[in-house]
Amino acid sequence: MSDRVTATVDLAAIRHNLRQVRRRAPGARVMAAVKADAYGHGAVPVARTLEAAGVDALAVACIEEALTLREAHIRTPITLLEGILSAEEANLAAYERLQIVLNDFWQVQLLESMPASASLQVWFKLDSGMHRLGFPLSAVPRLSAVLERNPGWQFCGWMTHLACADEMDNPMTQRQIEDFDAALLGLPGARSIANSAGLLGWPSAAQRDWVRPGLALYGASPLPGKVGLDLGLQPVLTLTSRLIARRDYEAGAGIGYGSAYRCPEPMSIGVAAVGYADGIHRSLSSGAPILVGGQPARIAGRVSMDMITLDLREAPAAVVGDEVLLWGAALPAERLAAHAGTLAYELFCGLTNRVRFRYVDSAGSRLDLR
Repeated sequence: MSDRVTATVDLAAIRHNLRQVRRRAPGARVMAAVKADAYGHGAVPVARTLEAAGVDALAVACIEEALTLREAHIRTPITLLEGILSAEEANLAAYERLQIVLNDFWQVQLLESMPASASLQVWFKLDSGMHRLGFPLSAVPRLSAVLERNPGWQFCGWMTHLACADEMDNPMTQRQIEDFDAALLGLPGARSIANSAGLLGWPSAAQRDWVRPGLALYGASPLPGKVGLDLGLQPVLTLTSRLIARRDYEAGAGIGYGSAYRCPEPMSIGVAAVGYADGIHRSLSSGAPILVGGQPARIAGRVSMDMITLDLREAPAAVVGDEVLLWGAALPAERLAAHAGTLAYELFCGLTNRVRFRYVDSAGSRLDLR
């Protein structure tokens, strides 16, 4: 049986990108973000690859994601970025030896209500300007007092999150770094600031005890105007479909729903077996780039649930059965995302369970990991 849509995940590229992260932050430990099913790439196989490559820790959003990894026998330290939401989650986190990021004093109170024998590992997240989660910087003295009255807690360190690190001319990032450092001056504990954009665009943010890359590990760029390859990264996921029809139409013929595309001249239109039910954004506009049999083509008309229609004027040799490349090393996801008015993050995370995933190692052999 042929796969309509295939996502090929190159685990060798994950290892390469981890090495690139370490090269940019040689003095830091790496907490790899594998939340949201490893940004749509498959949390378990990606986490296994990172663990084998010696990553220092993994980061997930919630307890369910952490438990999935523990059930897959991932033993690397795992950090809960949103912390715990209940006493039940706190007990599970202690039992599974998860690191808990505390963002609010109600979470502190919840942990302090647990038995003194509970094995708790905690981070404190400070809000240096993101204004989403985290304690205000003015709360640092209170947090130091929390640690003093809970000597049995294992304190992992202090972290913050950058709001505008992908805007290279925005002074806010430097202000966040300086305010975070000033609030913690003279206090013990590891520091963590840099996400992927901070790591790649702000070297001063990467010069801390921990970095927390996400998108960079998957080979895409968080910086505008650049793709992962520009930054020494290797795209990890290649998304392909196949051409299932080719038809010739006269000038003026309307294509697809609403006849949203009108043929400007006599031309060939192709149909690929992939659509928004597979995760291809309906917002993708006519003109978005695609490769058909290695030749350039463009989306023509609206994305349908199960199909896209393609302008084949630049791909005259295209035939039914040809591979249709949505994104990969030859056509970075960042470029397709720009045509959808979104980011590579959303393309990756939007893939649905109709997509067939396969995992390959550096030799290209198939691995049954998911």
